[in-house]
Amino acid sequence: MNFLHHLECTACGATYSADEIHTVCPACGKVLYARYDLDRARGEFSRATLAKRPATMWRYHELMPVRDEANIVTLGEGMTPLLPMPGVGRRLGLTHVLCKEEGLNPTGSFKARGLSAAISKAKELGVTTIAMPSAGNAASAAAAYCARAHLELYLVMPVDAPHANKAECAAYGAHTYLIHGLITDAGQVLRKAGARRGWFDMSTLREPYRAEGKKTLGYELAEQLDWTLPDVIIYPTGGGTGIVGMWKAFAEMEALGWIGSKRPRMVVVQAAGCAPMVRAYREGKEQAEPWRDAQTIAAGLRVPQAIGDYLILRAVRESGGTAYSVTDESILGDMQELAREDGLFACPEGAATYGALKAMVRDGLVRKDERVVLFNTGAGLKYVDLIRPELPEFKPAEPPAALSA
Repeated sequence: MNFLHHLECTACGATYSADEIHTVCPACGKVLYARYDLDRARGEFSRATLAKRPATMWRYHELMPVRDEANIVTLGEGMTPLLPMPGVGRRLGLTHVLCKEEGLNPTGSFKARGLSAAISKAKELGVTTIAMPSAGNAASAAAAYCARAHLELYLVMPVDAPHANKAECAAYGAHTYLIHGLITDAGQVLRKAGARRGWFDMSTLREPYRAEGKKTLGYELAEQLDWTLPDVIIYPTGGGTGIVGMWKAFAEMEALGWIGSKRPRMVVVQAAGCAPMVRAYREGKEQAEPWRDAQTIAAGLRVPQAIGDYLILRAVRESGGTAYSVTDESILGDMQELAREDGLFACPEGAATYGALKAMVRDGLVRKDERVVLFNTGAGLKYVDLIRPELPEFKPAEPPAALSA
């Protein structure tokens, strides 16, 4: 049983078949969303059905885009822990801080969700060769899932992408190239090559189904919180698929009767060296101008321009949320502070959410008893090159005083 019905443009409203290959809207070039027969689903699919299902994101398969379960390409992604953060709470004077720990997904990041969904649907539609630019983690995930699906994959990443991502892509056998430029440059090169060679473009929000994998973040939050939603969600935002996917999920769940109309305040956090969404939000714009000379140690936040900018900004404003940028210096400090306070080795993008929470507390934008969810979108172990410890060394016969009997 699957309730996928059609595709709909998020800008002009045009509709298309979900059983044909599509990227962006043919009419206006904007983002397409998968739409479901939620009226029928409300009568035939209840949240009680989920109780005995495996703890992966495909537990919601009726509301996912793959019609035939034989086409699902999975490595066990999803249903990641929602961890209490008591140390952070004590530091900031808050009683309900939680972290959605996405670093426990396959390939060590939340990108597993979107790529599992998108590659599964591509397989179902008969796609044989996929192309995708990436800042790092999306490439790792795409390479893993394409290997599992036996699909050919062409990747272009910035030359300074994290070493772990390069190593993963090579191990999985993807055709991987490094560009002396940004993810936007990588995308332009791939789109030109792909148009000539018939490759399917799986760039962020340039096809309808990565967002469907990311929307499961919203379903899981509701399920893990006994079908309620938090007061505040702080999300590290590059391409923004996660934030718009969750916003979509909340609307779907309300239509299903699974949750009410209350929504979390959605908070975008970006790096100070690449903050197009923060700038657009603060200037009251509906779309974001490209960020020039983007620079940050947080590879996933180094996205100068996002095709879904209007969807991200809409979610923030409709929710009564806000947007913050944080410096690389604070990101590095917060990576270590999260590790020491709560044993969470966050990726730099995840640490940025902690910096934003500090700013919200400083600005009086979060109350002591509100339930706040931070998103750690990847494992800190993939970024160990950013931490340069100076550790004491000694010879066996000459232990330091702290180790002497």
